[in-house]
Amino acid sequence: MTAHFDVAVVGLGAMGSAAIAHLAARGAKIIGIDAYYPAHALSSSHGDSRLIRLGYFEDPSYVPLLQRAYANWRTLEARLREDILTITGVLQIGKPDSKIVNGTKKSCALHNLPLETLDPDAMRRRFPVFSLDEDEIALLDPQGGYLRPEVAVMGHLKLAATDGAALHFGEKVVAIEPSDHGVTIVSDTGRYAASKVIVATGSWIGELVPALRDHAVPIKQVVAWYQPTDGFVTMPQRMPVFIRDEGENGSFFGFPAIGVDGVKVGRHAHFREPIDPNQPNPPVNDRDTNLLDAFIRHRLPVAAGLRVRSTTCRYTMLPSEDFLLDRLPGDKRVVVASPCSGHGFKFTSVVGEILADLALDGGTDLPIGAFSFEAMDRFLAARAA
Repeated sequence: MTAHFDVAVVGLGAMGSAAIAHLAARGAKIIGIDAYYPAHALSSSHGDSRLIRLGYFEDPSYVPLLQRAYANWRTLEARLREDILTITGVLQIGKPDSKIVNGTKKSCALHNLPLETLDPDAMRRRFPVFSLDEDEIALLDPQGGYLRPEVAVMGHLKLAATDGAALHFGEKVVAIEPSDHGVTIVSDTGRYAASKVIVATGSWIGELVPALRDHAVPIKQVVAWYQPTDGFVTMPQRMPVFIRDEGENGSFFGFPAIGVDGVKVGRHAHFREPIDPNQPNPPVNDRDTNLLDAFIRHRLPVAAGLRVRSTTCRYTMLPSEDFLLDRLPGDKRVVVASPCSGHGFKFTSVVGEILADLALDGGTDLPIGAFSFEAMDRFLAARAA
């Protein structure tokens, strides 16, 4: 006889691992299935650090979710007795009229968040690793910092297992079959019955959710680490995490020397090159490293020592670059999570809570109206008009 679960979670990366931890903590009978193994290199959740900030330039509507995420991260740390969230402050740098600077100011003003404005002279005194043009400013979000993604994913899975969830790795789900009696999850080795299913498969989301096949686009993302020429000013106590608006050249991000590899930098969405999620990640090439080498030499010269490592991961981009957290139109038993678009990891701890709400309760009190299938369809219609 096939075992029956309250909820099956397909995909156990950042969002799936958080969802299964929240579900198991509520006493539900849960199974989680992943084609690979925790924090694997084909995911979007490896590479030692992810940025977190409250002054959210993308849209002020994200801020309440971030505030809940911060609380949930601290709860997770307390239960695991491990450090996951480190506060360094986050600098958001650009011209006063740039998207990042303007958007950060609006979010902080609307939500009454602390924010400090630094001109180039103040930056040279406080944070000498950074090189600002004379017409640029930096906004310091004192509550920002970084997360340890591998620790977070493994921690959520550990708690889920402790609370009774069944975890299956190395098993690929090939179909989800709704019926009058629930949902059957078909893998390459078995079949599982559940009342609800959460699909959180990252770059593979279009394979199980046909409505996203043409809209959720996996792209290549490259980051690199550099041994600084001045290790003192690049320590986390002296160098905040940063985002930098380079206008037509996009936005770059970076981290202090957290580990032995040194300072990490990347460009958001890199070159926006689509990839096949079922193939190995494309290798880092000279075009990739030339971009990052030029940026760090220009903007963080004392951090631009030897490049010691570079790697490829994946972003899965929706057209609006927002999240999608919703029940599937036409079958509310299927909950879909495609919340990445290159800026999702910081929300993992609250997304897990939201997905558990949607699966167990059919809705959530958390503000996710902007992250629905309906909102995505409105965006696509407006873009086509």
